[in-house]
Amino acid sequence: MKVLVCVKRVPITGGRIVLTDDARAINTQHLGFTISPHEECGVEEAVRLIEANKGESVVLTLGPPEAVEQLRDAMALGIDRAIHLKTDGQEWDAESTAAALIEAIRADETSNGPFDLIFFGNESADSAGFQVGIRVAYALARPCVAGLKKVTLEGSSVRCEQEVEGGRDVYVVPLPAVLTVKEGLNLPRYPSVPGKMRARSKPMAESTPTRPVPRLELVKLAVPAGQGRRAESLGAGSAAAPAVVEMLQKAGVL
Repeated sequence: MKVLVCVKRVPITGGRIVLTDDARAINTQHLGFTISPHEECGVEEAVRLIEANKGESVVLTLGPPEAVEQLRDAMALGIDRAIHLKTDGQEWDAESTAAALIEAIRADETSNGPFDLIFFGNESADSAGFQVGIRVAYALARPCVAGLKKVTLEGSSVRCEQEVEGGRDVYVVPLPAVLTVKEGLNLPRYPSVPGKMRARSKPMAESTPTRPVPRLELVKLAVPAGQGRRAESLGAGSAAAPAVVEMLQKAGVL
């Protein structure tokens, strides 16, 4: 079995996100970097599938020279080899990104055989792009199921489950397939010291794709407003007691 995971180097999502003055990029001056949480689950799923079924797992990224750090982290978790498409660090639009990935995937499959599964995160944690996986699947003429919370191999097919209101939608598609997964698919492991040492000797192919003339334009990024905090006065002194009791009853405490 062969499994590919496509990842992206993004700012650590736990920090406070600040945009540049033109609101077209994230100010990363004081941020560390990682891969998107959805993609962490994709890496974990690929490792688990190869552990259970044997074969080879590959991680692929389009990103700056520093993205080698994220590739090594993935290999420390058990991925067998990596492919790094180097850029100058500028953001590529979804169409250009998909084109570069498609070319790399086709080249690798010509040399090493087809991938049974290709994993993407459902969307990236920085620009929230969700198109790349779907564009790649369309170009490769393979079935694609998005937003998955469970993936199960069933012979020559894969069972895919999406969480929806009131239950789950289930799709069974033939292999090879392209799947986009969400955080919560599994519980990703942490890289061990021996894993990090092994990752240093694992193979990593590097190339520099030519960026096509962009046909899509990023107009503006926006940081969603937080829910904020709100306080409500229930009264003063003993007169507030009934309101307190009512509030506790609504909360299910009483």
